Amino acid sequence: MKKMKTMTEGVIWKEILFFAIPLILGNLFQQLYNTVDSIIVGNYVGSNALAAVGSSGAIINLLIGFCIGASTGAGVVISQFYGAKNTEGVRKAVHTTMAIALVAGVLLTVIGITVTPSMLRLMGTPDKVFEQSVIYLQVYFGGSLFSVVYNMSAGVLNAVGNSRRSLVYLMIAAISNIFLDLIMVVGLKLGIVGAALATDISQLISCIFIWGFLIRSEDVYKLKIKEIRCYDHLLSKIIRIGIQTGIQNIVISLSNLIVQTSVNSFGATVMAGFAAYIKIDGFNILPVLSISMAATTFAGQNIGARKPDRVRKGMYISTVMGAGYSVLTGIMLLIFAPQVIGVFTTNQKVVEYGVYIMRYFCPFYWMLGILHVLGGTIRGTGKTMQAMVVFLLSLCGFRVMWIAGTMAWTRSLGHVMMCYPTSWLLGMLLMLLYVWKGKWMDL
Repeated sequence: MKKMKTMTEGVIWKEILFFAIPLILGNLFQQLYNTVDSIIVGNYVGSNALAAVGSSGAIINLLIGFCIGASTGAGVVISQFYGAKNTEGVRKAVHTTMAIALVAGVLLTVIGITVTPSMLRLMGTPDKVFEQSVIYLQVYFGGSLFSVVYNMSAGVLNAVGNSRRSLVYLMIAAISNIFLDLIMVVGLKLGIVGAALATDISQLISCIFIWGFLIRSEDVYKLKIKEIRCYDHLLSKIIRIGIQTGIQNIVISLSNLIVQTSVNSFGATVMAGFAAYIKIDGFNILPVLSISMAATTFAGQNIGARKPDRVRKGMYISTVMGAGYSVLTGIMLLIFAPQVIGVFTTNQKVVEYGVYIMRYFCPFYWMLGILHVLGGTIRGTGKTMQAMVVFLLSLCGFRVMWIAGTMAWTRSLGHVMMCYPTSWLLGMLLMLLYVWKGKWMDL
């Protein structure tokens, strides 16, 4: 076994930044091969197909969000064991995590394929895009096992500070997806079925590569197939921590489903514009989420090493990074808004709606950056319940009430979009209040 290299020593900003950069690039590549579907579908199949793919995103996030929560729980447990240099704890946590991933992936496949038509009906998906949405989602969920296994495996590497390795595999998968999209959608004329199949195969590729690395590794997180099972109290500990983040993710996704339903009521053209911008939103916010993940790992390892002062300093530094990035990208997106939306479609009306929606997001991303990075630090200390409450109150409860009130008062797309920045502001203020007054650093 190699010597354990942790984030409990060294210059804090360098540790966080050098860990976050591969995460940022990896998440951008992951977003890339999802966005390629939309670009190719929008340009080669049509705006209705783009609307179908876009409206599917909320359901995908809803069902996968719970599994990502389990990954977060595993990451916190593994990072704390790793920071404490508890090799046996790391070994058992890794294999418990893989057992959870396999079971969750199979369940997600079955549930996703089964509930897709009902969920799309509940969302009020227009008839002209309903059939395409069902087909895209059901094919997509056919490969969800690979996505869950990859993401939870990447969570293991991230927890021990090895974010570079998963980046390499995501780059391979993203490039594969681009070529597969061109072959299946443009060449073979398979439409949105080809786009979904390209994504499934790309996720399978990344899954094979990362498991191959974990199996060949000689580090403490080495994966042995015969040892994959739930160990001791670790299943309950990972589930206890992860289920809170999972509930948070799934309920926030439900609130986004309600927003998507409201958007659907404005017709397929607005849906297509919203779908195009949500893809851009992913590129903009994923680096912030990556910095938040870095903050979680940094806090987890240093809590394990019992270095609370280092956790606080890391929180301040990562928050400045997240907010600063959000301000810069928000300005750039506003400057080039028509050109950016135009990548997805040549329909000028769709572009106009996409630009209109963008103006409700870009000036306010810095608030979401602060919220996520502070929340990431809190999760790393193991206080996932407190972080969950803040996110549920602001990004779920408040949004639901806003949409209900807005749609009852006036049918305005602008009022619907305002639920995002106002919910970010509320969440940021609540999280700042908890950081200031809460007992989140108790060891």
